[in-house]
Amino acid sequence: METKQSPLPQKSNSFSSSSREEKLRESDRNLSLGAIKFEDRYEKKEGDDSKEDCIEEEREEEDKEQEEEETSKENVEESERSFISFSDEIDRFVGVLASLQDVQAQGYELPELPESTIEKFVDALEKEIATYESGERKWSPDHDEISLLDAFKRVNKLTSALTPLSSEPRYNHAMNRTGGVLHRAMAFLEDEFFSLLDENSRGKQQDLGSTSTKTKRPPSFSRPQQQQQHEQDRCILPSAESSTNEEYPQTYPPNVVERLRGIAAVMIPAGYVTECCEVFSVARRNAFFAGLSSLGCEKISIDDVQRMAWDSLEGEIATWIKAFRHSITVSFPSERELFDIVFSGHGDIANSLFNNLALGAIFQLLNFAEAVSMTKRSTEKLFKMLDIYETLRDLTPAIHAIFSVEGNEEESTASPVRDLKSEISAIQSRLGEAAIAIFCDLESSIKTDTGKTPVPGGAVHPLTRYVMNYLKYACEYTNTLEQVFKDYQRTERPSSYDDDGDDAPPGSTSNRENQSSSSTATDPKPFADQLTELMELLHSNLEAKSKLYKDQALCNIFLMNSGRYIMKKIKGAAGINELLGEAWRRKRSSELRQYHKNYQRETWSKVLACFRDEGLNVRGNVSKPVLKERFKSFNAMIDEIRKTQSSWVVSDEQMQSELRVSISAVVVPAYRSFLGRFSQYLHPGRQTEKYIKFGADDLENYIDELFDGNPSSMARRRT
Repeated sequence: METKQSPLPQKSNSFSSSSREEKLRESDRNLSLGAIKFEDRYEKKEGDDSKEDCIEEEREEEDKEQEEEETSKENVEESERSFISFSDEIDRFVGVLASLQDVQAQGYELPELPESTIEKFVDALEKEIATYESGERKWSPDHDEISLLDAFKRVNKLTSALTPLSSEPRYNHAMNRTGGVLHRAMAFLEDEFFSLLDENSRGKQQDLGSTSTKTKRPPSFSRPQQQQQHEQDRCILPSAESSTNEEYPQTYPPNVVERLRGIAAVMIPAGYVTECCEVFSVARRNAFFAGLSSLGCEKISIDDVQRMAWDSLEGEIATWIKAFRHSITVSFPSERELFDIVFSGHGDIANSLFNNLALGAIFQLLNFAEAVSMTKRSTEKLFKMLDIYETLRDLTPAIHAIFSVEGNEEESTASPVRDLKSEISAIQSRLGEAAIAIFCDLESSIKTDTGKTPVPGGAVHPLTRYVMNYLKYACEYTNTLEQVFKDYQRTERPSSYDDDGDDAPPGSTSNRENQSSSSTATDPKPFADQLTELMELLHSNLEAKSKLYKDQALCNIFLMNSGRYIMKKIKGAAGINELLGEAWRRKRSSELRQYHKNYQRETWSKVLACFRDEGLNVRGNVSKPVLKERFKSFNAMIDEIRKTQSSWVVSDEQMQSELRVSISAVVVPAYRSFLGRFSQYLHPGRQTEKYIKFGADDLENYIDELFDGNPSSMARRRT
């Protein structure tokens, strides 16, 4: 028996064919219209400017980008709707498991597993992670990251709740699925954590390196000016009051810091604290040392420091001081703030990570200071060693504050922190002892400078210039040197002296140790005493050098030059002036006046003797032979003085003027009076020209040309 199939209902052929024909005709019309429009556009494009083409293309690109953005947004919203739709049921299930931890012991049955919901939730989460891992979409603040982080937290809670129930077969599959996606989520967060840290750090270091400027090394014996903090390094956004201040650029923008905090808040409870901390520590350590490098501070071994030429090492020290101050006062406080925010709620982790970074960095920086303290000692190194000493001394309170945690006294007294404080103290001690040794070596240098060649023209001896310039700059460190001598003078003695203390200068350690303890205890300013002894030693050395001159007048000129130079330097340096005291200055001023008198007596007393009346009158008449002899002697003396003293040097213009004025005031009036009284006894003509070679004004002009170190000037004047 045949089974008949019900025929499908069919429309009439006429309707069907007419309908198709109508559609075809309409399609042809549309195609024709489209072709006409295309031709019109084509012809129009050929005649119009290319600007309209660009505008049309830009519009198409904008429409395409907007469409892609809307599609991406729809995908994100769809994923979020998936997370939200499953979250309530999963949260209820986790809550039940948490409240029934001892349910088996009390005879209750475990709740039914929402396996379908968990499977869908895990699938949606894996799909979302895959879109970021493939690079299809970038995980950025433009998307709702909180939803994804909440989903990661939820899968962690679900995995943790299922783990104690691993003995139940019905939970095994769900536990494996949630554990797998949790591991994948943490690996994804670890990569994002590293990317956020690395990308922002590299961008900041490039900016810092491009804006850093090199400073010129200060000249020898000049104290460097205080380094101004042009570079600021803020790791996080400061308070709202200062957030607009351009003086504090941020290493990480506020939204990045918040993302870092959010990631850490998910990874740590999930048991991935090691991975999170390791990534953060490595990234911040690299960023910190990259910052030091951008400031010009590179790691240098102790051996390299020992072999380095002083000119190069001096520049490295200046760079180190700048970098060390920047690290302690700017970088570490900013790092401390960053660690506390990223690991908020986990204070122990933040403290541990920050202390590891700070201690390692400071110890590495201190290696350079220790290496400098171990270099071979020389006088030119004193000031840079004192600079390092002052840097450590001034920043020690700030270093202690870095490791002081409010409410946690044990942290600031932990063994590594105690070791750091001991290391800083030890380096300061070595620097202080080196400074004392160098200063005492200066005393030894003065004492052993026994050259037998006098300085031409009685000019200021190079030793005088060197010592006074050295002391001028040393006294800019008066407070530091007072502290150093108080703390370390008993533990250091110059290596240049014998062990038994023989031939030690007056201010050396061996002599001071021989003094009574009561005298030392009552001495409030050991450096001032050391300075006074050094000045006495210099004075004795100069007096010994003055005896190298056979001409006693030149001997006094030499002492006047050196004495005036010393007084001028002391007057221009408030530090030395105050340390030496008024009594010392009065004594030296009195000596200078005596040198002046001695010079005039040695040179001009014989000249003035020619103008005496004694011996000229014989039985009431002027003896012409004696008068002629007086003029001849006077002329010979003036010629000799002009010949010798015109090459003598008085470098201080004021003292030079004082000398000339004082000589003229005594000699010229006496000569003018002598001429007035006795020139008439010589016959005019040949006798006058033969015996009276100089007029009073000529003599005054000749005196005004003394002490300029140019003997040829008078010779030209005479001709």
